[in-house]
Amino acid sequence: MPQLIRYDRLEKLNILWTIFDWKRLLSSTQEGSVMTQTTRSRLTLEEFLTYDRNKDTRYELVDGVLVEMGTESTINLIIAGFLFAAFLQSGIPPYRIGFKQWIVVSSAAVTARDPDLIIHSEASFAAIEQSSQALILSDAPPPLLVIEIVSPGEPGEANYERDYVEKRREYAARGIPEYWIIDPTRQMTIVLSLEREAYQEIGQFRENAPILSPTFPIIQLTTQQILNAGR
Repeated sequence: MPQLIRYDRLEKLNILWTIFDWKRLLSSTQEGSVMTQTTRSRLTLEEFLTYDRNKDTRYELVDGVLVEMGTESTINLIIAGFLFAAFLQSGIPPYRIGFKQWIVVSSAAVTARDPDLIIHSEASFAAIEQSSQALILSDAPPPLLVIEIVSPGEPGEANYERDYVEKRREYAARGIPEYWIIDPTRQMTIVLSLEREAYQEIGQFRENAPILSPTFPIIQLTTQQILNAGR
């Protein structure tokens, strides 16, 4: 069992402060949604990663074409920061908690995904540490857990289909043992565990029900804590 690391309130705030550009965070109030494509020229994955790093706007690479995404909502960023602190306090070392790191996936829709949070294995961290880009290649070991904080959307709409259907299929095919879907609109956390190359639902956790994680049984969180972001 990993040794628990204790942080006081000020230390947690300092951790979050170093993660985010708060000036941009406070001005980012739109929900993430797919926008129109921004360029007709086709890009390689390497070109895309360089382009994206130098821009404030979020993008995905769809069949070589750069597609603009909506700006990340403030609450999604705050939740991601809270989860960073929660996993850190549970004993996960900071180098194994990934922000803004891409995962190459096998999909007709996109070339790579950008999860809200990644919990690395030692092997997946070693692979990304040796890469010149913040990118987990297709032949690299998978991380242990990816977490997506979904934007509002109904079945059949782009936001819903992307997180509930497409990413579920892509992350399973990539061999990632566990996938969390945190849905602020529906007030729930869905935990999915990989079995025989497909995700099986462990549970839908609401309010103060403890979230059960097969990969990280030591983590002690509820959906209410997550959505309140420690407040």
